[in-house]
Amino acid sequence: MRNRPVLFVVALAVVAAACGGSDGDSGDSGSSGIRISGSSTVEPISATNAQKFNSANPDVAISVEGPGTGDGFKLFCAGDTDISDASRPIKDSEAEACADAGVDYVELMVAIDGLSVVTSTENSAVECLGNEDLYALLGPESIGFDSWSDADALGAELGATHAPYPAAELTVTGPGEESGTYDSFVELVLEDIADERDEDAVTRPDYVASANDNVIVEGIAGSPTSLGWVGYAFYINNADRLRAIAVEGDAGCVAPTPETIADGSYPIARPLYIYVNTAKAAANPAIVDYVDFYLSDDGLASVDETGYVRLADYSSTRSAWAGR
Repeated sequence: MRNRPVLFVVALAVVAAACGGSDGDSGDSGSSGIRISGSSTVEPISATNAQKFNSANPDVAISVEGPGTGDGFKLFCAGDTDISDASRPIKDSEAEACADAGVDYVELMVAIDGLSVVTSTENSAVECLGNEDLYALLGPESIGFDSWSDADALGAELGATHAPYPAAELTVTGPGEESGTYDSFVELVLEDIADERDEDAVTRPDYVASANDNVIVEGIAGSPTSLGWVGYAFYINNADRLRAIAVEGDAGCVAPTPETIADGSYPIARPLYIYVNTAKAAANPAIVDYVDFYLSDDGLASVDETGYVRLADYSSTRSAWAGR
C-alpha cells in the first residue's frame, strides 16, 4: 500500500471510529468522540488508523485534522483536542502553555520521517545539495533570488560544495511557519549556519508557503526547476511527479529511502509523535482503545502503508503509554 496516493489518505479528514478494545473487538466505551489535530505530516498515519479502527468499531466519531504542528499544539494546550499529531517535539513555550492550562500529556514517538528536499522530475541538473547549498538557496540571506544561479556568490562564500548552480528559474514551495516540517528543516539544516553568520534562523520569506503538504506537492510538481521540502511520505507517494535531491552529510550524498532514514545515514531524518491528553484518556476509554490500537502491530503497519519508517524498537513508546 505504500504507493497509495497520500491525497486519498488525507481526504479522511473526518472519519468514524469506535471504542472497542485494542484487539479490534467492540467494547462498551460509550459514544464519546475523539478529536485529533496537528501535524499534516503525521495526519495520514492517524487518519489511516482511525479508518482501520472504525472498520471493527463503528461507534465513536474520530476527527483527524492537519493544520500544522504549531496550530495543533495551540488547540491541544487549550484543552480543545484529545491527541496532537506532531512532526517535532513540543516546544518549551508550548509545554508551558499546557502546564498553565492544566493539560497533562504523554509524548509517544510513533515513526521516523526523512525530510525530503525535492524538485520536479523535469529537473535533472541538481543531484545533491549540502546544508550550505540549502542555506544559500533557502536561508534568510537568499531573499530575492529568482534564479538558482543568484545563490552562486553566497554558496561560494559558505564553501558550498555543489555551487555554482544552474542558470534556471528558482521556484520555491514549502511549509509555512505553523508547520513542524518548517521547524525541523530550520533546526536540522539552517540553524547552525545562521547562528555562525549572526542571522535569524528562518527560511527566506519570499516563497509560496502552505501548511498543506498536498499544496506543496502541487507547487513543486508544477514548476520544472522548482525546489522545496516535504515529509518523506508525501515525496514517495508522488514520486511520479517529484524527484528527491540527495542531501550531503557524513556519509556523502544520501537519498531518502526507508533504509537510509532508519539507519540514520540520511542527514535530515526526524522522529514523529503523537501527544495524548492523559486526563481526557482517563475519562474517555475510547481514547485509550484508539491509542492501544495505534501502538499495536496492526496500527504500526499504518506507518509503512502511508510511506513512513517504523522505529527499530517500540518498547520505550509502549512503556511511556503504559506508565502514563
